[in-house]
Amino acid sequence: LLLTVPHAVRVSRYVAPTPRTMPPCIISPSLLAADFANLAAESTKVLDGGADWLHLDIMDGHFVPNLSFGPPVVQSLSKHTKGFLDCHLMVTNPGDYVEPLKHAGAHMFTFHVEAVGDEAELVSLCQKIRDANMKVGVALKPGTGASAVHKLCDDPHNAPDMVLVMTVEPGFGGQSFQPEMMGKVRALRERYPAMDIQVDGGLAPATIHQAAAAGANVIVAGSAVFGAPDPAYAIATLRAAVDNLAR
Repeated sequence: LLLTVPHAVRVSRYVAPTPRTMPPCIISPSLLAADFANLAAESTKVLDGGADWLHLDIMDGHFVPNLSFGPPVVQSLSKHTKGFLDCHLMVTNPGDYVEPLKHAGAHMFTFHVEAVGDEAELVSLCQKIRDANMKVGVALKPGTGASAVHKLCDDPHNAPDMVLVMTVEPGFGGQSFQPEMMGKVRALRERYPAMDIQVDGGLAPATIHQAAAAGANVIVAGSAVFGAPDPAYAIATLRAAVDNLAR
């Protein structure tokens, strides 16, 4: 049987879309919005509800006007939870807290670049934190540009594990989300596609899509989780927004 073969048919090969190169979503509920008299139970509730980390805002009353909790509370909490303790230091002398937080059981030590004198001090503090077996995070106030961390993040030997972009002024919970900070997040994500980028301040179901679209993958949420009728549902909603945009 002789078959006639038509002119060559051009077959299009399917090419799978390239996924966004972004680290996995991490939800870190802020204990600043929890019931301080029941921190252990509150921590268990959100971890059982799907949270990845626990965010602890440490304030000294100097770098920011408010006082919150310090290493003794972190140490007490660490005895009652196996959760990852994500400590955000809003303090004037962050280097003074490295050893106390190491012994308290902290896992992430995030300090503000505005509290550090120069690049050499910045690198030295990052090394001190790593030597204490904690991950390193650097935080930016709304008025500080992303370029303040470029030199550090570009250095393969000293780059932090995470950059925190404040989407409100540090020191007070319950503030409104500042969408103009998303340009900073977007610029950092484009420059550092594999780095954890955290956002903190006013994150809720109504604002999470803006943060996720800009490239944030570590989400700090306080009242949106602890004040929700169903914290597990709130956590799932935040995670879905990031995961859907990361595909």
